Amino acid sequence: MKTLLINASQIVTVNTNKKNYKRGAKELNNLDVISDHSILIDNGIISDFIPNSKLSKYSSTEKIDIKDKVVMPGLVECHTHLTFLGSRANEFKLKLRGASYEEIAISGGGILSTVQKVRGASHEELLNDSLPKINRFIEQGVTTLEIKSGYGLSYYDEIKLLQVINSLKSKSKIEIVPTFLGAHTYPPEYKNDHKKYLQILCTELIPFIAKNKLAEFCDVFCEETAFTSEDVERIFSSAAEQGLKLKLHTEQFHNVGGLDAALKFNATSIDHLEVIKESDFDKLADSQTAAVLLPGVSFFLDYDFAPARKLIDNNVIVALATDYNPGSSNISNISLVMGLAALKMKMTFEEIISSYTINSAVALNRSERIGSIEIGKNADFAIMNIQDYNDIIYNIGTNLNVMTIKKGNIVYSKQGE
Repeated sequence: MKTLLINASQIVTVNTNKKNYKRGAKELNNLDVISDHSILIDNGIISDFIPNSKLSKYSSTEKIDIKDKVVMPGLVECHTHLTFLGSRANEFKLKLRGASYEEIAISGGGILSTVQKVRGASHEELLNDSLPKINRFIEQGVTTLEIKSGYGLSYYDEIKLLQVINSLKSKSKIEIVPTFLGAHTYPPEYKNDHKKYLQILCTELIPFIAKNKLAEFCDVFCEETAFTSEDVERIFSSAAEQGLKLKLHTEQFHNVGGLDAALKFNATSIDHLEVIKESDFDKLADSQTAAVLLPGVSFFLDYDFAPARKLIDNNVIVALATDYNPGSSNISNISLVMGLAALKMKMTFEEIISSYTINSAVALNRSERIGSIEIGKNADFAIMNIQDYNDIIYNIGTNLNVMTIKKGNIVYSKQGE
């Protein structure tokens, strides 16, 4: 079936000329904005750009009228921990009084406090709690959303979480990408027996998950209070052997060798990088691995922001995400994250849009079919109630999206629009 998306004030294509990624300031700042055109969609795929002067030839074609609005690629949210239960507001109070993230974790708070709630929850409870959270992302123009496990930390509970994420995948109107993060931290029962938990991860959980196609990616948190670079290599070896793609949380608080381990295994993305050493920039500049930066975490924990400006100027493939989670970034507002990227990481408006679309698609190994408005790609769009794309970043904290389109189908439309 053919459909026309008509009367846009601007079409922000984020064109890559079929490279399917952007690196360096020159590429990131080129959004290739066009006007006076409509987008022809054929069976969920972008088929052509039609000059508005020639629309009379398509009088019988179904149309979606987005008069005086900006159309941009559907946003790609490439890093969330969305399947959790409960509040950690008390920990936030402790942080404001001076307690560090690590101090809270060592005292039994942090990730483990959420683990207790998730372990006690049923599949149905987790599912029902997660669906409204996904809808909040859809309402902001997200058409592809990654969700990690990592709050089960046992054979049974990690599988339960991934089964929930796959149920969300089947129920959602957008694309959900499941990631296994059983190596989030060491569970309390293996606090003094790390080798045993590593064995469970590598010889039991990862093979079962891969065999049953419960996750596409395997992720690890590499940090002083979590997994060492040697642990990462062991887990990655097992995951890669089983056919899972790789991601890594690293360089968040300390440099403990995670970056080199991720690059050794050609990880799809390396996330955080708040404390990356300048001497390591060149390693990423020569890599196809995406650097996923998470300004919401730095804001929420009140510590240093990742050096986005320097990474971009060193030709790194920079992406952005919320890292939505209950402990270190209880932020699902993408507009706020974009504003922080501009104000605190000195990214340009254009760099932010490129990083939240095409480069976030790179971080999910999907940039050949999503992340930009190019012929042959999925017809995934976010429709913004503005006439100029600059207002997207200018209106910090404001959701300007009024319609979300996934593969040519309207999956969200704000009432009255």
